[in-house]
Amino acid sequence: MSILYDLVSENELEDAHRIESRGYPEDEAGSLETFKYRQSQAPELFLGAFLPGPDDTGRSLIGFVCSTLSPDTTLTHESMSKHVPGSKSVCIHSVCVAPEHRRKHVALDLLKEYVRRLEETGQYDRILLIAHEELRPLYEKAGFEFVGRSAVVHGARPWFEMRKDLSSTGSAPPSNPSGQAQGQALPAGLWEALERSSRRTGPVARLLTSFPHAVKEVIDSDSSGGSPTNKYDLLCPRLSCGSVILKAGVAQWVERASVQLEPSGSTFPDCLGALPAPPATAQWWLVTPNAMVFENIGFSRPVQTAGGTKLKLLACAECDLGPLGWSEEGGSQFWLACNRVGYRA
Repeated sequence: MSILYDLVSENELEDAHRIESRGYPEDEAGSLETFKYRQSQAPELFLGAFLPGPDDTGRSLIGFVCSTLSPDTTLTHESMSKHVPGSKSVCIHSVCVAPEHRRKHVALDLLKEYVRRLEETGQYDRILLIAHEELRPLYEKAGFEFVGRSAVVHGARPWFEMRKDLSSTGSAPPSNPSGQAQGQALPAGLWEALERSSRRTGPVARLLTSFPHAVKEVIDSDSSGGSPTNKYDLLCPRLSCGSVILKAGVAQWVERASVQLEPSGSTFPDCLGALPAPPATAQWWLVTPNAMVFENIGFSRPVQTAGGTKLKLLACAECDLGPLGWSEEGGSQFWLACNRVGYRA
């Protein structure tokens, strides 16, 4: 079973709520309004497990994890009821999988992916959750430690708190920064400001599969040039990056023959959609007349195809994720695969 991990969009909240209603007793399940609050306040913490539809035309939600942030280091009614932006504790509210997909390691794999993404951002110190006793082994397999019985009362059964401390990606100020004379102090607050800047994250990218009508929802057919253009800024699809690659309205949407961008059988991150084998067609963003119109793009060394043409593969210049597309060596046309970029929607 091939599972795609991506953020749950606003129009998928009813699907998530249906899964929750089937998975929790009535006195424990969250309301749809609660789901809307969590997703609106912390969309980057609402991760879903999806089964991709045929030909990348849609997807089906089969499980999710959703959280909010709190400055507290333990779970209380208050920390579970409101979101405090910029806090270091990720408070998980729900880990839920549709009944027909349980006992297939979906929950465990989803939790591991969730933890990996949180650690990759470097923004958080810990993850907190409460669970019933019988689910303790699941969370321990995902790296959580048992804390003890929780004071939180929600429903008729007791809850137990579990915790996972996240790997720190920060660094301490150097004792003698390069080029600084001994005894010369940094201006007050400068290092802290630089640290805050280094932890700043880019916009959250939506993958093409998160749009119910796929490419139809990301093209602007009313553009002044006549040809459909990209309705949204195009972003690096990696959640921890989100760097802007191209501004809205710059690229033209084109359906043309697919191009093999990697060797057959290669594996690549979930955020990079699969391309059909040539000569089948694929959806592309055509960028012209030169690379200067990009906000951020990287190029590989020329790669010679079986037909003798030399291509350069395109990648995110910030995190090197790719290939996102291609261009002919020395050419003036640059092609980004519609399902290999994110959308700032």
